[in-house]
Amino acid sequence: MKLKLDENLPASAKGRLQDLGFEVDTVLDEGLGGRTDDEVFAAAQREGRLLVTQDLDFSDMRKFAPGTHAGVFIARVPEPDQWQLADFLAGAFGLPEASSWAGCLIVATITKIRVLRAPAPDAMP
Repeated sequence: MKLKLDENLPASAKGRLQDLGFEVDTVLDEGLGGRTDDEVFAAAQREGRLLVTQDLDFSDMRKFAPGTHAGVFIARVPEPDQWQLADFLAGAFGLPEASSWAGCLIVATITKIRVLRAPAPDAMP
């Protein structure tokens, strides 16, 4: 799976996630620092990358409905130090089910990971 790390995540997370087998780009490496959420999201979509962020603006289900994008992972860690956040992301993406998160909206806290998936085609009205 391909990931794009937002600028609000530590640079050390890139290597940790690459060690788990993910193909990782960062917003800062691509010169997208300071760009709007729409620009960052569009770049992730063009590349087919799941966007990993702490930005709650990406939690709007109307705008980021599961199945309409390559995926959004929102890390909700209270006042994390940079190393703690990298550890948190490595732990979450080290889970076996992480490989099934493409196209999903994922909200992860210290105690829970909530994965919102697109409705099954036969479940649509």
